[in-house]
Parts: sequence; C-alpha cells; structure tokens
Amino acid sequence: MHNGFRSKLPLLLTFCLFTSFLPASGSVLCPAVASEEYYKVARNYGRDGRTGSDGRSGRDGGSGENQNIFVNGSPVNLDLSGKDGEDGEDGQHGDQPDCSYQRNRVSHDINAPNGGSGGNGGKGGDGGNGGSLTAYYSNLADLRNVSVRATGGESGRGGRGGNGTEGCNCQRRSWKVKTCKGNPDSPDYKCTDKVYRCSDGNDGRDGSDGRDGSQGRLGTLSIVNSQEPLVADTPTVQLALSELINKQFNLSKNKWNQRKGAASLLAPGSAIADDYREFEQRLEEAFQIVWQERQPINSFGNQAVTLNLTDNKQIEITFPEELWVEGNTKSEANLTTFTVNHAIPKKDVTRLAVAEFADAGQNLNLKIVDLAAKSDSINTQFRVKFRAQDSLHGFSGYKTEYEGDIPNELVTRDYNRFTLALGKLKIPNEALRPGTNVDIEVVATRSLGIRSAKQTISWQGTIRKPR
Repeated sequence: MHNGFRSKLPLLLTFCLFTSFLPASGSVLCPAVASEEYYKVARNYGRDGRTGSDGRSGRDGGSGENQNIFVNGSPVNLDLSGKDGEDGEDGQHGDQPDCSYQRNRVSHDINAPNGGSGGNGGKGGDGGNGGSLTAYYSNLADLRNVSVRATGGESGRGGRGGNGTEGCNCQRRSWKVKTCKGNPDSPDYKCTDKVYRCSDGNDGRDGSDGRDGSQGRLGTLSIVNSQEPLVADTPTVQLALSELINKQFNLSKNKWNQRKGAASLLAPGSAIADDYREFEQRLEEAFQIVWQERQPINSFGNQAVTLNLTDNKQIEITFPEELWVEGNTKSEANLTTFTVNHAIPKKDVTRLAVAEFADAGQNLNLKIVDLAAKSDSINTQFRVKFRAQDSLHGFSGYKTEYEGDIPNELVTRDYNRFTLALGKLKIPNEALRPGTNVDIEVVATRSLGIRSAKQTISWQGTIRKPR
C-alpha cells in the first residue's frame, strides 16, 4: 500500500506545480493535500510490543498401581499412592514496544505504540489417584495385618502470568497545521489552524495466573470372601441388530454391596477411601431375540442395540432413537427372550398426508393416508383446529369454529387410510355449507410402545357441493 501511493506522489506534485499558474480564482492546497494523503496510510508510528508466550501446563501425575492380594494373616505393606502433578510454567513477559521518532506536524491524529501483554501461566497438573486394592480372604480379621497407603498425588501449582510492558508516551501531544483556501491575492483567501493530537500507547495487560491442578483421590478397597479370583464380568454388550438373530448372548455381572469404614478393616494408619465394596454374588443371564416383524431383520442391520444386565438380574435392551420397536420380554431358566412384534424406522412414523376433502354439512370428512403403510402397527390419535371464513372480515378473515380432540368413534381406518368425520363435530351448520372457505390444522399423535411423535398436517380450501 505504501509503495502504491509513493508511485502516485510525483504525479500529484506535478499537478500542484501546474495549478500554481492558474488564474487567481483557483486554490493552492496541494502541499497540504499531498502531506495528508501520504500520511493517511500510517496513522501510528513505531511498533506495538508483542504478547509474551503462554506457559505450558504441568503434566498430570500418574495413578497408583492397582493390586489384588490373597490375605493369609501375614503382614503386608503396600504403597499405592498416586504421583504428584507438575507445576505449570510461567507465562513470558510482554515485549517492549518500539517508541521510535514521532513524525512532526502530520495532518492527522496519531497513536503511540502499545505495550506488549504478558503471557498466561500454565495450568498445574492434576495429582494422580490412589490405586485400588482387591483383597481375597477367608478370615476377615486377617485384613488387620494389611497396611495400605493409597493417597492421591498433590496437585501442581499454576504458573504465574507474565508482566505486561508499558506503552509509549507521545513526544509531542498536540500541534497545529495551517490550511489555506483561495488565492493570496483574492478577498476570499482564508487560513485556519487545525489542532491534531497524539494519544499515549496503552499498557500491556498482565497475563493471568494458571489454575492449580486437582488433588488426586484416595484409592479404593474391594473385599472378596474367597480364595478364588473373580472372573471378569461382561454386564453390557453393544452390537448390530442383525447380529442378534438366531444367537444367544451371555452377560455376566459381579454384584457388590457398598459399605463404609474401609480403614477400620485394615492395619492402623492405612490411608484409603472410606467407602469400600464387598462382593455379594455373580450374576449370569443369557439373551435371545425372537423376530416376528414382517420386515426382515437384515434390513435394520446397521442399527446398534445395547444389552445391559442389572443388579436385579434383568436384561435391559435399548434400541436407537431412529428405530421404534414394540415387543415383550420373557425370562425363565437364566434365559431372557425378547419378542419383537413391530419395528418401524422413525422416519416412517410421520408420513401422513391429506388424501381427500369431501362432501359437506354433517357428511363433511377429511381423509388422511399413511404413505409409509405402517398404521396397522402404530396407534394414532387426532386433534383438529377447524376455521371457517368469517364474512365480516373479508376473504382473509377466519374464525375458529372447533378446536379439540377428535373422538375415536369419529375416526375410521381402512388399512392405511383414515377418515375424519369433521361434520359430526360440534361445528355450526353455516361453517359446513358448500362454498365456505376453511382452514384445517390436524395434529396426529403417533405412538408405539414407549415412543411417540407428533405430526401437523395443514389443509386450506373450499367446501364443495356433494356430487
């Protein structure tokens, strides 16, 4: 930008020399104009100070070791403490600005360079958690010979923010520039002094101190009244729906009771969380799906299903939001069977559309079709807002004549076609006459099992004479 303007400056000065020979009615402003135009490209001087770099965050401390032990009465001394988090680094100080020479008597206000801001301090690292201990025993009193230190690591301190630097002060805070209009020999020749100012640069902001890390948590205790190690459990399984067909899936869960007073079970001076777990029993249950939906299960192959075994030895099955399923569960002899009666993609639930608006008076009806052809499986309820043209307000004026649910006896279904007997609703006869303009809004509530959705269908037209 600077170079582009400089290339035009000789032309501007040449033009100024030429115009100095014009008649007295002309104006000689070129020197001031050239100066002002030239310095518009740089209203500041020097260089602002740069912001200091932020300090790096401290690393988190590692968690303590998890251990399984078999207690037999012999003394045991364990250190399962978490490691300390590292301190965050300090932010760097801001860079000093370049307070170089301030231009003299330019035709614009200027700002002195700003100071550099300090960098922010790094966050302190989190302390590592204490390790977990699983103790297998035959005699609970033997745990008193086990000394455990499972403290959490100390948190790292946050780094300090860097200092900001001072902005530059103006070397000259104000000045006047004379501007003349007209020819010196003419009566309208006039000169004025305009005052321009310099503003001191802003001081750089001090960086903020980094946040301290979090203290590590105490380790936990689990006890098992057995000398045989527990088998790993599989309480939850997620897989594609198509993988369930003609297969059994085994889920298992180690059930625990929550207790308090862990330190009282161990050697004096042990450091561990007060809450502990006591093994109660192992739960195992098989699952199988029975598919009775007419649409093949392979057509839903990519839909993910989650199976979860609860503490009550019940298997919960969760289908994705995009799939509506209705079925029933049966459990016997450690086998849970879920029979799928209906499975419908959510996108096919709200595909209702107006098919026909027919007749008049008490025979007026609105027919709605299910484009997805799923109405033999889905429960549907209708609510309607019926508005008729109010002649007192012209064509655009509509008056609400009825708003409410449509009783089930006024809705008939033929496969996937619904007929709503609007003429049987409590609507004034004059609003049902041929030639009446009506605006109808139907809200259909569709439900299957625990899922439901609403669809709004709008129709506007004129009641016609029956054929």
